[in-house]
Amino acid sequence: MSQPSPAIREPNRLDLGLMVMTSLMLASGFIAVRVAVPETGPVSLAAIRVGIGFLVLLPYAIWRGMVWPASPSQWMLISGMALLNVVAPFILIGWASQSVEASVLSLLMGTGPFLALIGSHLMTDDDRLTRRKLVSVLLGFSGILVLVGPSVFNGLSGNSLMGQLAALGASFCYVAAGLLIRRITIPPVRLAGLALAIGSVVLVPLALITEGLPTGAYSGPVIGALIFLGLFPTGIAYILRFSLIRTVGYTRFSLSINLIPVFGVALGVLILDEPLSVGLVAALVLVLAGLYVSSGKTPAQNAG
Repeated sequence: MSQPSPAIREPNRLDLGLMVMTSLMLASGFIAVRVAVPETGPVSLAAIRVGIGFLVLLPYAIWRGMVWPASPSQWMLISGMALLNVVAPFILIGWASQSVEASVLSLLMGTGPFLALIGSHLMTDDDRLTRRKLVSVLLGFSGILVLVGPSVFNGLSGNSLMGQLAALGASFCYVAAGLLIRRITIPPVRLAGLALAIGSVVLVPLALITEGLPTGAYSGPVIGALIFLGLFPTGIAYILRFSLIRTVGYTRFSLSINLIPVFGVALGVLILDEPLSVGLVAALVLVLAGLYVSSGKTPAQNAG
C-alpha cells in the first residue's frame, strides 16, 4: 500500500512566487510549441521535449542518488502519473494548437482549477473545498474570461471541435496527474526524472511509428524552440510543479494555471509587438487577486 501523502500547508510568499514563475515558464512553452510543431508534428515534438527534459534532470538525479519506487503500487502510480502528466497532455496540446485559436485554448485550459477543486475535494483528506478556495478560483477564471472576451465563445461552435476536446482532455489529464502526485513518496526532482524517463520510453517509439524520422534538418528557430521547451517548460517547470503540489496541494497550485493565458498574451506583447490591452491588465489584476485570496492570510496577518 502507498504511504499517506504529506500534509499540505498554506502557501507563503516564496510558494506564490514559485507558482508565478512556473506559470510563466509554462506559458512561454505555448509560443515555443507554435514555432516547432509545424515542422516536427505533435508526437515528435512531445518526444523531443520530454527527452531533452529528462537529460536535463538526469545528472542531478544521479548526483543525489536515484530513489526507486518501493512497491508495485508505487510503480503503478508513477507510471499512471507519467502518462497523464507528460505523454497524453503534451500530445493533445501540440495537436490542438494546430486548429484551436490561442484565446479558445486558453479558456479551455483554464477549466483546470474547477476540475481540481472537485477532484481534490473527493480524493484527498486535507485539500477540501472551502469558501476561500472557491472565491479564489472564481476570481482567476473571471480573469481568463476578461482576457479572451465574449467573442471567444463564437469559436466554440467552429470547425475545430476535436481540437477543443483535445485541449479539455489535456486539462483533465493535468488535474488527474496532480491528484496522483501527492500519493507518491519519491522526492520531487527524482520523481520528475522518473516521469520524464517513462514518457521518453513511450513517446520515442510512438513518434517513430506515427510520424517517422524527420525528412530533413529542422530550422534554427525550431531547434531553439525545442531546446527551450525541454529545459524550461518541461525540465525546470516540472520540478517546481511537483514540489508545489506536494507542499501546498493541487487545488492551490492549480490557481496558477489562470496566469498562463495572461502571461501568454503578455509574451505576445513583448515578443510579437502586440498591443497591451485594457483587458490584459484587468485579467492580471483578477488573477493576482485570486492568488492573494488563496494564500489564506487575513488582514491582521498581513499587517504583522
